[in-house]
Amino acid sequence: MIPDVSEALSWLEANPHALEGIRRGVERETLRISANGRLAQTPHPESLGAALTHKWITTDFAEALLEFITPVDDDVDHLLAMLRDIHRHVARKLGEERMWPMSMPCFIDHTQPIELAQYGSSNIGCFKTLYREGLKNRYGALMQIISGVHYNFSLPLAFWQARLGITDELSGKAEISDGYLRLIRNYYRFGWVIPYLFGASPAICSSFLDGRQTDLPFERSISGMIYLPYATSLRLSDLGYTNKSQNQLGMTFNRLEDYIIALKRAIKTPSADYQRIGLEKHGKRLQINTNVLQIENELYAPVRPKRVTRKGESPSDALLRGGIEYIEVRSLDINPFSPIGIDEQQARFLDLFLIWCTLAEAPEMSAEEVLCTRTNWNKVILEGRKPGLMLGVDCGSQQEPLAQIGKALFRDLRRVALILDGNNHNEQYRQACDNLGACFDDPTLTFSARLLEAMKEHGIGGLGLMLANEYRQTLCDEPLEILTEEGLAAEQSRSWQRQREIEAGDTVGFEQFVAQHNAG
Repeated sequence: MIPDVSEALSWLEANPHALEGIRRGVERETLRISANGRLAQTPHPESLGAALTHKWITTDFAEALLEFITPVDDDVDHLLAMLRDIHRHVARKLGEERMWPMSMPCFIDHTQPIELAQYGSSNIGCFKTLYREGLKNRYGALMQIISGVHYNFSLPLAFWQARLGITDELSGKAEISDGYLRLIRNYYRFGWVIPYLFGASPAICSSFLDGRQTDLPFERSISGMIYLPYATSLRLSDLGYTNKSQNQLGMTFNRLEDYIIALKRAIKTPSADYQRIGLEKHGKRLQINTNVLQIENELYAPVRPKRVTRKGESPSDALLRGGIEYIEVRSLDINPFSPIGIDEQQARFLDLFLIWCTLAEAPEMSAEEVLCTRTNWNKVILEGRKPGLMLGVDCGSQQEPLAQIGKALFRDLRRVALILDGNNHNEQYRQACDNLGACFDDPTLTFSARLLEAMKEHGIGGLGLMLANEYRQTLCDEPLEILTEEGLAAEQSRSWQRQREIEAGDTVGFEQFVAQHNAG
């Protein structure tokens, strides 16, 4: 099942410097909770700056859902130290509140509203809140407060120059984009390894179902949590952060132009379901429009091709202009064993796996095969640690043991690890590879197995609050490593100033602003 990459790996071993300068960034989401473990009902703290404009600290769907964004970095240790500094700063500013250390929400009292994220009175600020109103009405607020970690990854220009013979990013943008699309196709085929290793949502609080019916054979613990004994990431299941209606988009990843056409079609195609919701009720807007996607970011995907946008530019127009610049990995649950939701071993694995995905042969995929790859993902998500679990090859035409496929993959990853370690003059990638590779012989080493045992002992709420308290104390006690209090205070002040300037600069009314977007 694993493609033969021996020739590509031999090339890489002869050109190790092509991997110098890998760039990464992390986005981590986390719910603010009260001291008793309930969802915080307070607004986004002013002391953290303006969520609309702060460089590192913002909100996602809800006022209580924080999001931390690191700058792009070419050093894993420096990247994670920066992320930890953001956490340290926020922990000190939250008073008695804590950060929830898991992907699936804490206990949700359905009598308490989930306040949508607020971004001030500017057109763009109100637009962002209206988009979230649409998400709430389309999918429900509970689904939208599920948290995750996004890992942004790009290979250095030197890699593409050595591999493809291009001279620069501009003239070689088509070849680079094709290389990243190869990565994405392999990610769809083999990315189930990420929830297998790092899935950390094998159980959910029963309050999360809120009366929804499910056919999943859940077991119930004494504390009231419900779980599947071999599940890895219920966050990625149909109960979690997914949208079945988007399966009809016909999205493929063979040519960038085709991907962009499908994305643009989705934001212009009316949806009967969303037309039933309507645009307005009792004078209140309910969504931006009634199309399949309100905006392009509504597309749910385990991985996305990305390019930094210019002012007023859509994500697809940015890709059309400059090609794919980096890849956004979206399949990571919050790591509950780390105060910052991700650890060094995960980052190093992702580097190895994404490099492998770029090197391995990746035949073109039809829209049907893209959907077909979901079968293996679902197996791993719902029963990934089941002894003897078999995964489908070529859309299920034959079956192979998950453990066998995983071990074959890691034999390749170890060769990539030795190359990176040679460049860095240490053994950090090899150590990460060896540690994680052991999970295929012993599934009890996976995040989900370790977490489920702790959840059975303490309950989800008990364990979550225990870890939240521990991490709050740890982060508050640690000194900053990269950022400074003066720099953070300056960014907080500048963020409010930037928001005021945006609000003062609006030249059209909000209704016209929305109409311009929809005409767009």
